[in-house]
Amino acid sequence: MAKAELKTKKTELSVDDFLNAIKDDTVRADSIAIVKMMQKATGDKPKMWGSAIIGFGNVLITYPNGRELDWMKIGFSPRKANLTLYGIKNAAGQDALLKKLGKYKEGKGCLYINKLTDVDTAVLKKMIEQGAKAKA
Repeated sequence: MAKAELKTKKTELSVDDFLNAIKDDTVRADSIAIVKMMQKATGDKPKMWGSAIIGFGNVLITYPNGRELDWMKIGFSPRKANLTLYGIKNAAGQDALLKKLGKYKEGKGCLYINKLTDVDTAVLKKMIEQGAKAKA
């Protein structure tokens, strides 16, 4: 059986062009703020992963079946329904921070927020920092 090609890979697309193309002023401003938080936490420059995810750094994930995946340390995507943050939810100590975060939803590995004014940005910064360290 042929190995499935991963659709979400690091690309050379421009992060600035992607951010500047966001039509909603609040979503664009929030996205720029999150990029700054994640870049500071990781020390890595933002890179596009696929056409709609901004990721920071690289990690090699090895699954129990031996499959390896080149992935970002942390990242996010300004989706139509919400801002989706990847890689920050499962670090140690995040459950306590989630209780202080504010209004959010969560998936298995993602955190969903509607806008930064819905959350405590100091708590979000701490979660981003811990998520970045957990993957370092």
